[in-house]
Amino acid sequence: MKRYMELFRFPNAWGLLLACFPARVAYGMVGLSIFFKAEQATGSIAFAGFAIGLNAAAGSLTAGIRGSIMDKYGQTWPLRIMVPAYAGMAFALNAMESKPLMLIFAFVMGLSAPPINLSVRPLWKIIVPDNYLRTAYAMDTAVMSTAGVVGPVIATSLALSSRPSLPLNICGGLMLLGGGALALTKVSRSWIPEKKSADYQSLWRHKPLQLLMIEGCFLGFGWGVFDVAVPAFTTIEKVPYMTAWIFTAMGLANIIGGLLAGLVSKRTSSLRAMRRTYGVWFFASIPMVLTHPGWTMVIAAALLGLLGGAIMVFYWEVMEAIRPQGSPTAMMGWLWTVEGTLMSIGSAFGGVISEKLSPTIALSITTACIGIGYIILALGKARLIAADRIPTDEEDLAAIKDNSPTTT
Repeated sequence: MKRYMELFRFPNAWGLLLACFPARVAYGMVGLSIFFKAEQATGSIAFAGFAIGLNAAAGSLTAGIRGSIMDKYGQTWPLRIMVPAYAGMAFALNAMESKPLMLIFAFVMGLSAPPINLSVRPLWKIIVPDNYLRTAYAMDTAVMSTAGVVGPVIATSLALSSRPSLPLNICGGLMLLGGGALALTKVSRSWIPEKKSADYQSLWRHKPLQLLMIEGCFLGFGWGVFDVAVPAFTTIEKVPYMTAWIFTAMGLANIIGGLLAGLVSKRTSSLRAMRRTYGVWFFASIPMVLTHPGWTMVIAAALLGLLGGAIMVFYWEVMEAIRPQGSPTAMMGWLWTVEGTLMSIGSAFGGVISEKLSPTIALSITTACIGIGYIILALGKARLIAADRIPTDEEDLAAIKDNSPTTT
């Protein structure tokens, strides 16, 4: 814990985490908010899954473009445009009752999604020295996971209350609060995009990114199926309130996993740590297939979240190690374009599979996709070799000198 206490001694660390938290809660709410809105308005789980998928598809298809805009022009004015646009679409969607209009507004809402998480990650490099990045990413992941816990609980509780129309309105309000606060922070306003290197090549031709995109296709599809299979399972079993408990347990474990990953010795490379954890993650996903909505599924979800939180920290480190100079936001944006698009397709399929076949079959698809993702990374590890490197003590000292807190 000493290392985390040291992290908050750097100027702007607290401010960055607190500013973006409401917007992250909004993103934690949006999936279930749309699901319950669509399901309650139409009575169809398949339609609700399709609405989530359409929203996610729109957001992912433009993620790379929005990331590239930020890498070129900075964060301030893009956030000031996208944040109110997203909130406005949430308010409008909540007022819709027509099936076609709900799908249209879900899609447009996704198009205007502000890249909050993609904006926050590169800011840590100007707040903390390089040898604190793993700790900073772990704390950032923990805060993001906390929002992922709070969001579904709020969305589910409100959707099942006497005011089922509130979730999307609260989601829009939180985005206005958090997105606006992030855009106004000193560190975001002062962030200067990196200059591209002389030998810069298109990200689509970048072989490490190509590998991660292939892995992301399977992981995104599997996770999209999962996000709909869980609320569909609880709804079919007539225990929809368990949705909040399952996602809460998963989110809390995700926080713990991320914090534990931040304490892993810097003598373990990010690539090695990610691959080992990924393999264990596959086996941790199997119990979800063997359970039904209840406390057994809550425990299985917690196990899945624990490993997932740790992987997220190492994944960000790998991304930072392999990306070309000048692409701190665009690299992750284009990866999310691929992964998020497949996630949206998975959400649509997840609703149909859960309703027509079985939620258990849908959850087994998630496990299979995690296993395929691990195999892809194992076979292509040579492309990620830049992340299999341990900094020397001299480099750590240089990082501390070159990244003094006075620069922020």
